[in-house]
Amino acid sequence: MDQTSKLSNRVINAIQKDISQGIYKPGQKIPTEPELMVQYAVGRSTIREAIKTLAMSGVLRVQQGSGTYVSETVQTESLDQRLRRADFEEINQVRRMLDYEIVKLAAQHHTKASLAEMKKYLDLRKKAILEQRYQDCMEADIAFHTTIAKASGNHVLADLYRSFTAVIRDFFAKRDTESISHFAISHHLHEQLYEAVKSGNVKLSRQAMEDILDNNY
Repeated sequence: MDQTSKLSNRVINAIQKDISQGIYKPGQKIPTEPELMVQYAVGRSTIREAIKTLAMSGVLRVQQGSGTYVSETVQTESLDQRLRRADFEEINQVRRMLDYEIVKLAAQHHTKASLAEMKKYLDLRKKAILEQRYQDCMEADIAFHTTIAKASGNHVLADLYRSFTAVIRDFFAKRDTESISHFAISHHLHEQLYEAVKSGNVKLSRQAMEDILDNNY
């Protein structure tokens, strides 16, 4: 990657950050090229490359003779904000895609240490169910699945799943918090998932994960 491209990427990230923070709002005209050159301390070619890239991706709209505007349809919410207001069916679909790949990789790449951690949270989940402690059960459930994500060996997937746990926690909080029945009903499925991952069987791991998500209501 040449120097101009590196500078262009920096400017692209800076403009997108300004949009996400509301400095530039949808439909608003952004500063002129000379102003942007001063603002970001780069040359004209860098600014033009950054604007071209953002226009091609739909973030900016270049209007000849008028200037460059933030697209009216640009998404200014953070991913976390969008996830929090998403429909549960959509959330479950995304989680299904994530978890299928996660359990596949965890079955292939788990270690003795990661299995021990999974078992620890699985036991804590069961203990919380028996003692009727909803909050502890929720935290153990999330920790169990997060540990599987870590065991996948894919750091990006694990980070994505950690971000996703905020949405899962929000869903659990909106569910009936007076009863741990949802957790109790699916506990044997979580035990099956643990055993499948431990055995290294990808097909069984995915099937167990599918059964959990099918009963995640």
